[in-house]
Amino acid sequence: MISPPHMLASSNFRIESDCSDQTGPRAGSLDLPRGAVRTPVFMPVGTQATVKGTLPGDLKKVVRAPIILGNTYHLNLRPGVEVVRQAGGLADFMNWDGPVLTDSGGFQVFSLSKLRKINDEGVRFRSHLDGREIFLGPREAVAIQDGLRSDIAMCLDVCPAANDSQKEVESAVNRTSLWARACQQAWEEGTGPKEGRNLFGIVQGGRFEEMRRQSAEQLIELNFPGYAVGGVSVGETEEEMLEQVNWTTSVLPLEKPRYVMGVGTPTQLLRMIGMGADMFDCVMPSRAARHGMAYTSTGTLNLRNEKFKEDYSPLDENSDCAASREFSKSYLRHLIQAKESLAGTILTLHNLRFFVSLMEEARKQILMGEFERWSARWICSYNSGA
Repeated sequence: MISPPHMLASSNFRIESDCSDQTGPRAGSLDLPRGAVRTPVFMPVGTQATVKGTLPGDLKKVVRAPIILGNTYHLNLRPGVEVVRQAGGLADFMNWDGPVLTDSGGFQVFSLSKLRKINDEGVRFRSHLDGREIFLGPREAVAIQDGLRSDIAMCLDVCPAANDSQKEVESAVNRTSLWARACQQAWEEGTGPKEGRNLFGIVQGGRFEEMRRQSAEQLIELNFPGYAVGGVSVGETEEEMLEQVNWTTSVLPLEKPRYVMGVGTPTQLLRMIGMGADMFDCVMPSRAARHGMAYTSTGTLNLRNEKFKEDYSPLDENSDCAASREFSKSYLRHLIQAKESLAGTILTLHNLRFFVSLMEEARKQILMGEFERWSARWICSYNSGA
């Protein structure tokens, strides 16, 4: 599917692999103001202008993250967009030397449902911090992200719950499309230069294939430089989630980047890459680390277990991450039992590097034409260990 010409079609995304299949794996390159991002890519989540428990320098040198994600809703509440704007944008504010993607606050519309009222103009809600009333509409979401100076900004959307009725999902899709048009207009009318920055649209539609298709087609008409698959992993089963991703990637333009928001496990990521997805983010690696969980080449490990008390082997000797090779399971278990914050830091670096390096290997296998065979073997081995 070839998009019509439009001023937003400037994502500078190039597919570097042989990708004639609409839902086949692809390796690409996305040129952004703060650097090039090779895809497939996993983006660590830095909700509050920090990836919890890590220094930005370690994200670059140890994790080797090409791009990170910030949260519009939370950063607008604290410290406030003007504070970040005056610092030169989110990357400069947090001393991160790389590209940044910011979400729009749409997921908070979903997750803070008890604190908000929604209509075609936007969302009025109470701050979870101090209870003050706040309004977030398409123009506000774009203005905040413009102040954050993100390399990729996201349109404001409505994320339905997994069990919402078809009528409720249809309303969410229509409102998402309405807001996408308003976001696009606000982006084009913005006062500051965009300098290669991008605004992506978000496809909704819940568990209804026709709604997913309708949402995608409405957004494709607006010709965004990239598209996201939103509203997945919100209560549905894994297979239902993957089915929704596949429905969406089968409709989205071949030549534009495809971002699946908020997921997933290592095996889910590989399966979605096989469906033609390019970009991912998830809090899972850092959240698991804070609970003593490690993702390794032999499956997940719960380092709280007694069996690791005298296990002096490296956390993962197959990893190229110093945090994975230089500390034993016994030592990490000790730190966890002693409630030392260093445990979370080491495990966060390890887990994030595991996810980022998995994407690097997937890209390598795609370029060699071996992804399907390699992915099937990797998933089988990982599941056996897990």
